[in-house]
Amino acid sequence: MDLAKTENIIDEYLEYQEKVGNRTELYREVAKSYKISSALYPGSHIDISPSLVIPKVVYVDNFKGTIKFFKNMNPIKSYLDEHKEYTQTCDISFIGNDYSEELGIEPVDLIISQYAGFVGQATKKYLKTGGILLCNDSHGDATLARFDDEFEFIGVIEGRNKIISSDLVDYFTMSLGKDIDLLKVKEKMKGPRYSLGAENYLFRKIR
Repeated sequence: MDLAKTENIIDEYLEYQEKVGNRTELYREVAKSYKISSALYPGSHIDISPSLVIPKVVYVDNFKGTIKFFKNMNPIKSYLDEHKEYTQTCDISFIGNDYSEELGIEPVDLIISQYAGFVGQATKKYLKTGGILLCNDSHGDATLARFDDEFEFIGVIEGRNKIISSDLVDYFTMSLGKDIDLLKVKEKMKGPRYSLGAENYLFRKIR
């Protein structure tokens, strides 16, 4: 691959990162706090930031633009090798399918869910017992995890990517004591408006 094309691939990632916000610090904080060495990122698009701080990451997306991006794996690996924050070899792989299909991968320490639907529900079988689900509630993924008895709600991540693991009782509560309609969440693919919310939520798989 010529140098110009290599630079274009990395520029595409950096431009995307600038558009959605740099999540590297988010992934760094989670990886450090929970000793993460492997992750699955369903619906990743071209956000390869987890591989800067996590040695082994499997990316899954069926979007044509993402599939095209990951076909250029050599320059991606070169960039990650140059910028990674760990001593291990960077192990990155990509699956160009719908994440709800069988992925055929080994269980991981972390599943990342960012604006890609019900990732936690569809892929939790690939999460080790004791592993972490990092998700937001844009499509209701955090809500479904909160009321899933396979998960334990263990924290939220607020501004400046600070993990808060205490005083969590007020999260996932509706105003005026209203009940949460999980069927509506699934139908609308949208998280409810809670009295207290967070940018990201953390769950531990307990069974």
